[in-house]
Amino acid sequence: MSEIKHAPGTFCWAELMTTDSSAAKTFYGGLFGWETHDDPIPGGGVYTMISLAGGNVAGMFELSDEMKQEGVPPHWHTYVSVEDADATAARAGELGGTVVKEPFDVMDIGRMATIQDPSKATLSVWQAKKHHGFGHTEPRPGTVAWNELMSDNVDAAGTFYASLFSWSPDVKDMGNNMTYTIFARGEAQLAGMMSIQGEEKWKGMPSMWAIYFHVDNCDHSVEKAKELGGTIVVPPTDIPNIGRFALFQDPTGIIFSIIAPPQGA
Repeated sequence: MSEIKHAPGTFCWAELMTTDSSAAKTFYGGLFGWETHDDPIPGGGVYTMISLAGGNVAGMFELSDEMKQEGVPPHWHTYVSVEDADATAARAGELGGTVVKEPFDVMDIGRMATIQDPSKATLSVWQAKKHHGFGHTEPRPGTVAWNELMSDNVDAAGTFYASLFSWSPDVKDMGNNMTYTIFARGEAQLAGMMSIQGEEKWKGMPSMWAIYFHVDNCDHSVEKAKELGGTIVVPPTDIPNIGRFALFQDPTGIIFSIIAPPQGA
């Protein structure tokens, strides 16, 4: 379990909710060099802890029949650290969000709740006990690089998260009638937000939190992902002064992105 404590309001964990854990282990292990360890879940099922260079980077489990019946899709799910899961869930409801999963204890390792913002994007909040989350503090290939909210109502979502987690939104004009919001706490940039409303390429996509992973070389990782059965949605693309990214679907159809530092950085 991680001993690194994550400040309230910061992202602390990522979890792959999949329909095929065996395929996921092969794909992500081949792409990022992840190691996995399976632990039985009381009541049935297996939770897989994913590690890299001695530190935990994510978790994984197969969606239960109950989750599938409830309409939970396979996806990368993200967690934000909080001091009090119950108080945060209650506050989310007051701010116009929806508590999808009421606060509950995860054995003796933490307490969590799952919430939706007003645009229906979902994440969980984590009140740590034995498990604090990510086991790396410095960026390295194969670890989470960035979380990005793709929303059909950026105004409502931005107000919601600013109030819930004390995030400060900085809206940047990207040209072509497009803006990009950076959420920060103090000097630390935590996440981004972009609008999918009116974007033809995202037509029909629900609001969602998307995840990026660090890589050394975006183009090399794209070729590796293709060899492993991934599908390229957005090919390697430069973001000026930020890096080079690509968007994939893993072999089961789950979306995620990779990003490499700018050349020469």
